[in-house]
Amino acid sequence: MTQPVPIRRARPGEHLRTALSLAARGVPPLPLRAGKRPFGNCAACTGSACGDRPHMKAEGPCQCPRPCHAWAAATTDHAVLTSSAWAAAWREASAVAYYPGGAGLTVVDLDDADAVAWARRSLAPTRTVRTTRGEHWIYRGAMQSANAVRPGVDIKSLMAYARWLGPGTGIMTDLPDAVRALAVKVPSTAGPAPHVITVPAPVGGGVCRHRTPAYLERGICMAEQHIADARSAVHTTVYQTFLAVLSAHGRCGCLTDAHIARLFTAAQAKGESPRHCTDAWANASTRLGL
Repeated sequence: MTQPVPIRRARPGEHLRTALSLAARGVPPLPLRAGKRPFGNCAACTGSACGDRPHMKAEGPCQCPRPCHAWAAATTDHAVLTSSAWAAAWREASAVAYYPGGAGLTVVDLDDADAVAWARRSLAPTRTVRTTRGEHWIYRGAMQSANAVRPGVDIKSLMAYARWLGPGTGIMTDLPDAVRALAVKVPSTAGPAPHVITVPAPVGGGVCRHRTPAYLERGICMAEQHIADARSAVHTTVYQTFLAVLSAHGRCGCLTDAHIARLFTAAQAKGESPRHCTDAWANASTRLGL
């Protein structure tokens, strides 16, 4: 059974030193106040008066010099972390957090012993960090964050923060499809019925016409990156990317549910709804006559 991590009071300046050490390794830190909560927005930014909300969806926070805006305040900028605007927050901080997505990481937060046992049965081994009640499993690769993907399991990556509890143990491995699939939301059956997505039957005995599985994997990775890089016209980008993938692989039967889940996850990380993903896939399939 996972033993809880004892709570230790930090020495003066220790949180800032930890943050600077993380920043030097390319991991964006931020201070947490009591209760593992980020510092609240300053008076100028309360209620999104600063216009932060559009920026938080894609680029980060507004230009407020204080540690506002929760996860979006995280930074690797030494000058910002040591600035007078952040000094009070570091003095009052009860812990240090970091922005996994900003470092290209995903944290699977396992909140109790049952969740840890499930992960050991179901997920690829990777670096682990003991928490107060369970473990953090840290993978290389970013994805959409999601809470309560199963009992006692949260995913913290893009637009989320995780508490820093030390470097952990074990070798960090690549983010597996099994974790990506946890964040894919199944469209509700309420209201109009969603489009049914079917992948055409394999041609030529199911052998990919592009000769190697590596070609497909490379194509899916490029599609994920293309969606992630979109800064505008996200709807159009998602549709065109789905169209390109189906045009290349929609008839050879090599696309699996895991591949489709990865594409949907990438689109949802950019703010697309599950229903829009389903519609975009169906429209692309229809256009190609699949």
